[in-house]
Amino acid sequence: MAQVVVRHLEDDVKERLKRRAKRHGRSMEDEVRHILRTAAKEERRAVRKLGSRMAARFKTVGLSADLRELRGQPARSADFDQ
Repeated sequence: MAQVVVRHLEDDVKERLKRRAKRHGRSMEDEVRHILRTAAKEERRAVRKLGSRMAARFKTVGLSADLRELRGQPARSADFDQ
């Protein structure tokens, strides 16, 4: 098995890792392995674009129309008085 050494890790990061490991009932070393495995798995997943994710999320509440493409348009403030 491979080994990884992390140098110059801030003390507060180490303490947060310890607390996180304790919450999950693992050693700090096992917690770091879990975090790294999870991060490596996520890279393999295809990332859906924002519009597709929004359409999927709101599909169950009645979104049936296509979302208008706003790329290239200047940003403007929301108007909640309409």
